[in-house]
Amino acid sequence: MDPMLIAVLAVIVIALAFDYTNGFHDAANAIATSVSTRALTPRVALGMAAVGNFIGAHIGTKVAATVGSGLVTLPIGRPSLGVVFAGVVGAIAWNLITWYFGLPSSSSHALFGGLVGATLFAAGGAVQWTNIIEKVIIPMILSPMVGFLLGFVVMIGVLWAFRNGNPGKLNRGFRWAQTVSAAAMSVGHGMQDAAKTIGVVVLALYIGGYQDDAKFVPEWTIWASAAVLAAGTYAGGWRIIRTLGRKIIDLRPPEGFAAETVASCVLYFNALVLGAPISTTHTITSAIMGVGATKRLSAVRWNVAGNIVIGWIITFPAAGLFACLMYLIVRPLF
Repeated sequence: MDPMLIAVLAVIVIALAFDYTNGFHDAANAIATSVSTRALTPRVALGMAAVGNFIGAHIGTKVAATVGSGLVTLPIGRPSLGVVFAGVVGAIAWNLITWYFGLPSSSSHALFGGLVGATLFAAGGAVQWTNIIEKVIIPMILSPMVGFLLGFVVMIGVLWAFRNGNPGKLNRGFRWAQTVSAAAMSVGHGMQDAAKTIGVVVLALYIGGYQDDAKFVPEWTIWASAAVLAAGTYAGGWRIIRTLGRKIIDLRPPEGFAAETVASCVLYFNALVLGAPISTTHTITSAIMGVGATKRLSAVRWNVAGNIVIGWIITFPAAGLFACLMYLIVRPLF
């Protein structure tokens, strides 16, 4: 078999493996609030999230193009495929570590950090720092801030609009509403996270010489990434679900609905309008914090939130470091 084809297939397989870990690592993004408020049973929520991810993957091609051609530049050839392979393995390693400790870190930023870290060691490789700053760093800072503020504002609006309602009836109503908001969140997650794996596969095809355009997204890459992400999501990531759904604040159905609605809107805007690959984890977590702050600031368990933010900060460099080490190991093989 052609060595170039073997190298391309190796990158595609490892990219889909990352996609699977992304699914069970980030399943909490879509369903933690619905499960914790008992709006949905865990398996029903996971099944709905898997379907939503599958649908969303077909909408996020702008994000895929950004990942495939806008973050790093690598020369065409087999050695560059080793760089991409190492970058994805670095992201997988960080995903597994943070999943083990139940820390809702960003799979997206783990992937970006891995690709950047490995590229820095590659001959002829270059990091597109302007795009990294504009498409990754700035959204990484702004999306949690926007999520927190919008979560606070939307929750205030919900509290005011239903201030005279019967609590029991309102909780039942918002549980039904959460079915819609959780579905929207699932689609938004697919738009963002499946698209990132698609971008890696497209990058591998371009570097391997199997397509001429680094921005062209073949239909089969969408189906493959969507299916694997959906399978990973259905496998569930219960450690992180418990962190998001129970440890930050005590969620009720109105808070869950508000957080999911805000987060999904932020995801849609960035994917459809800006093509920016933002973190679904950062967005939903900050929205939950903003919603919780409407009760009182002490309602948010800031020690847990602080640990999560620390995880956000170190994800990019940590995944990059793992990718550098992996590149030194796999470089002779490519």
